[in-house]
Amino acid sequence: MTNDIVISAQHVSKEYRLGVINHGTLYRDLQSWWAKRRGKEDPNAEIKDFARDKRERNRINGDLFHALEDVSFNIRQGDVVGLVGKNGAGKSTLLKIISRITSPTSGNIRIRGRIASLLEVGTGFHPELSGRENVYLNGAILGMSRREVASKFEEIVEFSEIGGFIDTPVKRYSSGMYVRLAFSVAAHLEPEILLIDEVLAVGDANFQKKCLGRMSEVSKDGRTILFVSHNMTAISSICPTSIFMNDGRVEGIGDSSDIIQSYLSSGQIGNNGVYSVPPEQLDGKAVIFHVAILDQDGLETGTVELTKEFSIAVCYELRESLSGLSVGLQIMGEDGYTSIYSLSDPELEPSRLDARMPGRYRSVVKFPMCALNTGAFYIRVGISSRFSIYSVVEGFRFEVSDSVGIIQMLGQSRKPSISALQLPWQIERQ
Repeated sequence: MTNDIVISAQHVSKEYRLGVINHGTLYRDLQSWWAKRRGKEDPNAEIKDFARDKRERNRINGDLFHALEDVSFNIRQGDVVGLVGKNGAGKSTLLKIISRITSPTSGNIRIRGRIASLLEVGTGFHPELSGRENVYLNGAILGMSRREVASKFEEIVEFSEIGGFIDTPVKRYSSGMYVRLAFSVAAHLEPEILLIDEVLAVGDANFQKKCLGRMSEVSKDGRTILFVSHNMTAISSICPTSIFMNDGRVEGIGDSSDIIQSYLSSGQIGNNGVYSVPPEQLDGKAVIFHVAILDQDGLETGTVELTKEFSIAVCYELRESLSGLSVGLQIMGEDGYTSIYSLSDPELEPSRLDARMPGRYRSVVKFPMCALNTGAFYIRVGISSRFSIYSVVEGFRFEVSDSVGIIQMLGQSRKPSISALQLPWQIERQ
């Protein structure tokens, strides 16, 4: 490993042993028969039976799940690298191995420098200790003296915006407060390597913007950042280089704009404008099980006409009463930048605080004609409350076409832009 390489992964693989229930007794055979008679899930089915597609099933061998397979890459000092890929691609497993939370089954990762990790809410904090005590604890873990931590303490508290609660045990923090303090600690205690997972999405929009700004500042100091996110706009804005992971393998490494385009145009992205998964295959308090693009007649489609209205329908299930809910929708262009962002329940709407009862819901957002220009667009949908993200769906696309415009009649293509809205012009002879 040369002097400027701080993370070197060589043929890293990781396997997890799954709890497989086997039919081996009369009781289990009767249990499976009775479940089938009632139209219920087989409680003795192998985990492989619940994998949603063939590629997922291929990663399961008996009772072993191949989370990572033969992953190799090098990251140099001062690099800011994005890590993209669908859920289950192995991104979080890779970060846990780099953080030494878990060990690879084979291969090795060599690291040079102190690491600070922000992988999930709760990582690195002791719930019984106050925020102040956890700041000093994290500094000690990073090898810093009490004096060094004290010199950064006020800056950490100010950035986290939880000054009045710094002496409260963190077990009483909301998830948003937890993440604000955890990120502030990780970003201000000067680690050489900073690992950040999608956990930042728990924070509000303003704090996410602060975090991205702070990450840009940290990178200018020569520190290395490895950033996992489903937000392609964030990846594009702060990560010159990205790694695309798919089914536990590295599909590509290179310029972020090229990698994002490869990811969005890969076979993982559905082309028919529809996402659908049986809700019983999904875990969580709130799950999205169906998303569809609808034409002006309400029919599901993968292509909408520029000069006609269209809608996006989101079907989800709540397993318990939840308050502060909103369905968030992002529409991204082929460059990965967000074109449109919309919430079903606006943040400033008081009714958003009302509890929503368990059950299945369908939320539909309508778009006027010419809201989007011609081209391919990608969708990301999520259900969140003020402090938590419950379910995220991504990885499918639709197209906007123009078959009637005068530009097409002349054999020309439309000018590149986000929208094709026809704005009112007034023409007067002077």
